[in-house]
Amino acid sequence: MLLCLDVGNSQIHGGVFDGDLLRCQFRKSTSALETTDELGIFFTAVLRENGIDPRSVERVAICSVVPAALYGLRGAAEKYFRSEPFVLQAGVRTGLKIKYRSPQEVGADRIANSIAAMQRYPGEDLLVVDFGTATTIEVITRTGDYLGGAILPGVGISAAALASHTAKLPRVEIARPEVVLGRSSVESIQSGLFHGHVGAVTHVVALLTAEVFAGSRPRILGTGGFARMFAEERIFDELVPELVLWGLKHAEVLNRESETR
Repeated sequence: MLLCLDVGNSQIHGGVFDGDLLRCQFRKSTSALETTDELGIFFTAVLRENGIDPRSVERVAICSVVPAALYGLRGAAEKYFRSEPFVLQAGVRTGLKIKYRSPQEVGADRIANSIAAMQRYPGEDLLVVDFGTATTIEVITRTGDYLGGAILPGVGISAAALASHTAKLPRVEIARPEVVLGRSSVESIQSGLFHGHVGAVTHVVALLTAEVFAGSRPRILGTGGFARMFAEERIFDELVPELVLWGLKHAEVLNRESETR
């Protein structure tokens, strides 16, 4: 079995693959200071709770946007799963032709999402909208070119910024409001966060479609921790919450197979 770990700024999103079957998924808060044993004990415990024997995990794959967390994760993979982990980073095989000006700047999660989108819909023009700590939009052409995209503050960051940089505005639950008109500070903030984000993403998607694809609409995939909240807004054609895990799995297999040839 393969344990995949997507390490974001806010959460670690993990999943275990048995061949092409995603057996389980889990999330935990990200902490760059967690030790090898803290991480290893958590991973083995959460696998057992999901009915998976940790000893059946033979390989570990990691993509991370938190460099300081990698040391503990590598140690946990080696000590608790007897595996030298595959890390999705610059220089590994991805199956994409990365056209970013500085390829090493592209977040590993963005690459993993793009790999999975291309594998899911080969030969199609694609946009991937990931609603996470940051909201990212990736552009992949039907020929497998990763062109880049756009990054904007996620709804969580926006909510935290309002609360921490104003004297009287409260921290609010991030939720889809029933109506646009807010009649309290909480309702007004929730409305602005949600509908402002919908407007921003919709606008960027429209501009990218016109600029890159000459107005021919690409297939749009939605993913990330906040994606379900936007599912009714018709921003994306398909919601794939575990997209990054599939991309990480494809990258691990691609690189392992190339090493054995």
